[in-house]
Order: sequence, then structure tokens, then C-alpha cells
Amino acid sequence: MSDPAVMTILPGGWQVPVSAGHSLLQAALAAGVRLPSSCRNGTCRACMCQLSSGQVRYRIDWPGLLADEKAEGWILPCVAEPLGDVTLQAPAATPLMG
Repeated sequence: MSDPAVMTILPGGWQVPVSAGHSLLQAALAAGVRLPSSCRNGTCRACMCQLSSGQVRYRIDWPGLLADEKAEGWILPCVAEPLGDVTLQAPAATPLMG
């Protein structure tokens, strides 16, 4: 069994393990970091943030992103799984409160 990927969430600097089969959003929430979200199925775009490094794959065929947005590095963490360590620019991320 391989080690989980690590997601770094900036500018907060959180480092979150992402186990196989988990979305970036699921991993963030499990680690106590709230990313904006609503639908959790790739259509509302509330969780949209920019991927600074690394690569992801999507659980759905065509997430709610325009081709230009994808080319610029925008992703939807609710339906994205990492293909290794990743870094996200997510200025709206906040720690979960007890």
C-alpha cells in the first residue's frame, strides 16, 4: 500500500494527507480545513481553486470548468483526486472550528 499524497493548501500552509480514493475536498475536511463547497459533484464551482503544482484526475468526465480555466490550472477539489503531491491556491480556506 502506498503512502498518501500530500496536499498543501496555500496561503494557509496546511499540509493534508490524501488517501487513495478520496477527493481533495474530503481530505481537507477530514484534516480540519474548510474549503468552500456546495454541490460536491462538480457543477456549482463553489470550491474552484488553482492548482499550483502537481496533477489531478477527475471522478467525472467533464467537471464544471471551461477549457480555458482548466488550461490555467483551475480545478474543482470536490471531484478531483491527486496523482501525487499537489499544491492548491485556496485563499478562502479556513480551519474548521470545533
